[in-house]
Amino acid sequence: MTAPVGSGSRRGRHRAPDPDETTLLPRIADSPTSTDTPSPFPPPADTSAAPPSPIPVSPTVPAMPLRRPSPRPTPATPPEADATTVLPRVSADQTSLLGVVPPAPPPDSEPEKPPEPPRPGELVVPLRPVRTRTGRYASVHSALTRTTVGTVLRATARGIGELLITFGVVVLLFAGYQVWGKAAIVAAHQEDLDRQLEEAWAAPLPTADDDEPEEPQLLAPPPGHAVARLYIPKLNKHWVVVEGVEPDDIRYAPGRYPTGAMPGEIGNFSVAGHRNPATFWDLDLVHEGDLIIVETRDTWYTYRVTRNHIVLPTAVEVVAPVPGEPGAEPTKAMLTLTTCNPKWDNYERLVVHAELTEQRSRDDGPPEAVETMNL
Repeated sequence: MTAPVGSGSRRGRHRAPDPDETTLLPRIADSPTSTDTPSPFPPPADTSAAPPSPIPVSPTVPAMPLRRPSPRPTPATPPEADATTVLPRVSADQTSLLGVVPPAPPPDSEPEKPPEPPRPGELVVPLRPVRTRTGRYASVHSALTRTTVGTVLRATARGIGELLITFGVVVLLFAGYQVWGKAAIVAAHQEDLDRQLEEAWAAPLPTADDDEPEEPQLLAPPPGHAVARLYIPKLNKHWVVVEGVEPDDIRYAPGRYPTGAMPGEIGNFSVAGHRNPATFWDLDLVHEGDLIIVETRDTWYTYRVTRNHIVLPTAVEVVAPVPGEPGAEPTKAMLTLTTCNPKWDNYERLVVHAELTEQRSRDDGPPEAVETMNL
């Protein structure tokens, strides 16, 4: 007997699906004609024998409202071998990973601030082409790149500035070469001249006539060859002095005036040198009373400074046998050092005069002022 709709029978009631329950989908057979695996669905009933009887509905009994049954735990059932798949329930937290629900921002994050409006004086350039009055589209940079008087002036000023910067870098490189590069070159040539001087002093003395060895006469070395060593203890500097004052002679060392006296002789032992950091750069610091020492083959000569002054390049009387008195007969052994003035220029001459005060044999060792120098 079939129960009427709305009756109290549990079998006849309509039951809504539980969202917490899982759904087991049976696997459909690969072929409807296959007889190996029985179909999970029952065969349709034969309707040719008798028509289905209608379900009687009582017109007097109102339909009872459907009640949602309370959820009850469903025992976990292992999937059958014929099941196609098992769809688990997806929680709200898992849907955010699938992109369905965006993840919530962390509680300490600040909301994104809207862009600030442009400040006065700022130019806002749109990112898309702008349509002009003629109907065409112009680049957003067309107003900034078109040639005007201002752009030409700015480009010219920029080019001149780049040239000036390049020129300044070249001048700085040249100054660095004059200070450090040329000093290293001069130091290397000074070492060669020092070896040359030691070899010349170790060789026998040359004489004008070998038949008269009792009175040897020293011969002047050829131009550019080493003559003596010059020490200035106050500057902690020393050089090898060469013969000659031509530009090629004094390129890497101070040079002796060929018309002057030799070290220690009566007259004026005059020496010229360049005003560069490797030679007479700080000669203006040498004043009256300072010592200048000259070393020769067999003697140490100590001179004491008597004057430091500046003259014109035409004042050649400073290298006369008697400084400042051309044609006068010398009675003292003098030393004169000359160089350009001011630094980096040559329109003046810086002159230092000194007078011989002491001499000693080279075998006795150098003077105390030379021993205290950091050579």
